[in-house]
Amino acid sequence: MGPLYNGTTCGTIKEGQNCITHGRPDLGYLYWRWQPSQCNLPRFDPNTFFNLLSNKHIAFVGDSMARNQLESLLCMLATASYPNLVYKNGEDNKFRRWHFASHNITVSVYWSPFLVKGVEKSKTGPDHNELYVDVVDERWGSDLEHIDMVVLSIGHWFLHPAVYYEGGSVLGCHYCPGLNHTEIGFYDVMRKAIKTALKAIIERKSTDGNGIDVFLTSFSPSHFEGEWDKAGACPKTKPYEEGEQMVEGMDADMRSIAIEEMEAAKVNAKQFKGLRLETLDVTKLSLMRPDGHPGPYMYPFPFANGVQEHVQNDCVHWCLPGPIDTWNQIVLEVIRRWSVVSKREE
Repeated sequence: MGPLYNGTTCGTIKEGQNCITHGRPDLGYLYWRWQPSQCNLPRFDPNTFFNLLSNKHIAFVGDSMARNQLESLLCMLATASYPNLVYKNGEDNKFRRWHFASHNITVSVYWSPFLVKGVEKSKTGPDHNELYVDVVDERWGSDLEHIDMVVLSIGHWFLHPAVYYEGGSVLGCHYCPGLNHTEIGFYDVMRKAIKTALKAIIERKSTDGNGIDVFLTSFSPSHFEGEWDKAGACPKTKPYEEGEQMVEGMDADMRSIAIEEMEAAKVNAKQFKGLRLETLDVTKLSLMRPDGHPGPYMYPFPFANGVQEHVQNDCVHWCLPGPIDTWNQIVLEVIRRWSVVSKREE
């Protein structure tokens, strides 16, 4: 049936992910549908979402994947009710909030690429990121008392050079030649960041008595063929066949960290009422979709003047509409099942 929305009906699509409006000629990527084995995944129904989450505040917290997923959700919801932008702050729309007056639903996005406190590299500051792995990022942490559902999404920023702090002293670093710190890689640091974030959510929401639903989106693989900074591209126009690509290497490791930390947090959360935690495991279904990225269409009509020698490609984020819409379909189905279970318990 194809997507619920398109680039002209939805006003909140980030420019670089508006592939159709930017002239992407092939549209087959819009019509593939992920079908999980042993169960049916219904088409996204905005009215079901509104009914299940009326009077709630939903927050997407993390990096540009969190924002990509948020914008997908907004586009699908906007087919049934208009979102009013009620707050924005930060360059590049890093902190925004919308309100659906029809059902009193608030949807927010918080830029927090590590979930923990961090100082991002900048032209004026350090040329590496600095992370405090045991301190939650209060830009979103301080708002937790007003949040009913949170979707966390991190991963790609941990690949950048960084220095890590724990307990006030340097823990080590990732790719920091010349700084005389111990190279410790990023896997354990990402694990600590997720642990810190989930611990903060559980501790704060278990004391305020309101409960919270937490989703942690697993790592979404990129599809650069060649090096991303050396003219790497993602030219495929069809999904991989089953078995053609496996979740392995870094993709598998990043996914495992998310799943293991969420499972540990679930055990911790069991002692409190009203906390529901789940991993949104999108790694494989995303890996199978090399056709779903903007590629060169992150820019409008990149081949208008003929084929250029070097065109930058985005093989990390997802076209809107596109495969990332499936992530929100899964979220809605999980929420719907939760509501069925809690009705039975009543």
